[in-house]
Amino acid sequence: MLIEFRHYTCRPGKRDEFVRFMEEEIIPFQVGQGMVILGSFVGEEDPDAYFWMRRFKDEDERKALYEAVYQSDRWKDDIGPRVPEYIDRETIKVTRLLPTAKSAIQ
Repeated sequence: MLIEFRHYTCRPGKRDEFVRFMEEEIIPFQVGQGMVILGSFVGEEDPDAYFWMRRFKDEDERKALYEAVYQSDRWKDDIGPRVPEYIDRETIKVTRLLPTAKSAIQ
C-alpha cells in the first residue's frame, strides 16, 4: 500500500473556492476513474493551506490511475487548465507514505 499526502498553497483568498472545486469536480472525477481519496483538509491556522490524501495498492496501480486521470480529455481540456486559478503549482509538495503495521489507515 502507498499513501500520497499532498500539500497545496492556495492563492490568497481562493481556498474556499478551491475546496468547492475539489469536492464538487476534482475528487468525484478522480474517484470515478478508480482513485481512492482518504481525506481532504484545510489548515487550521494557515488560510491558504490545503491537504489531501490518496491511497494506491502499489506503484503499478498509481501509474495506471495517474494515466487514467491526467491523460484524459476531461482533465486536459477542462479540469487541469482551471487548477492554476486556485493554487500555486510551483509550491505543491507530495509526500509518499507507507503505513506501519498498526496504522489505522491501510
